[in-house]
Amino acid sequence: MLLGHTLLGSGPSLVMVMHEWLGDSSNYDPLRPYLDTTAHRFCFADLRGYGLSMAQAGTHTLDEACQDILALADALEAPRFHLIGHSMSALIAQRIAWLAPTRVRSLVAITPVFAAGFPADDTARAQLRAVATEDDAARAAIAARTGHRHTRPWLDFKLNKSRQRSTEQARLGYLQMFTGTDFQRDVQGWPTPMLVLHGEHDIPVYREEALRRSFGACYPKLRFEQVVSAGHYPMLETPVFLASRINVFLAEQEAS
Repeated sequence: MLLGHTLLGSGPSLVMVMHEWLGDSSNYDPLRPYLDTTAHRFCFADLRGYGLSMAQAGTHTLDEACQDILALADALEAPRFHLIGHSMSALIAQRIAWLAPTRVRSLVAITPVFAAGFPADDTARAQLRAVATEDDAARAAIAARTGHRHTRPWLDFKLNKSRQRSTEQARLGYLQMFTGTDFQRDVQGWPTPMLVLHGEHDIPVYREEALRRSFGACYPKLRFEQVVSAGHYPMLETPVFLASRINVFLAEQEAS
């Protein structure tokens, strides 16, 4: 069974778009009107246990997610495609680029988790498990990742996206995936063109200084851009700006 997905655009170039841990593909709804749909066709995919794939059982592993995305690209008859990954799915995107180097044309990594996984000791893992299961903990994590700038109605909106559009089993499974993965040695010097977008108000592990130490040490063909006035969720916080940066980067890759 293919992952649940929606398609947008009629362009000749396919862009596979993946979501983060506490939200499904509907996170991208505010972004859609501003994407270049004449140059590209965007496929917004929901991983198993999320959104349109909530009823799909799975192991929620890195390999499963990669194979699901590649199978979807096959079904869309796309021998080559661009990837967009957000937070944990940027980790998945990096693995796909390594698994299928002749197919992945470029990668947009939005507030991304690096190939070494999200750094978490036992205490941090316990806190993240609480985020997956307890509303107050999740609300606090969302607030921290947006610089404590947004009021309770927005935080509740974002929390509800997580709770109503994903299963607890999936959240716990993917938590193990993005905290227990490390393939950074595989991608040393990997040549996939990459744009890394980081939010001005995100937590330190997702800011430019940390990302330059990780991504910058592995990928020679990348650039960093800050999303001003956003934290971890720029597709919800600053959709026009984020769409514009994606459009520009994809156009550059198509021209190269």
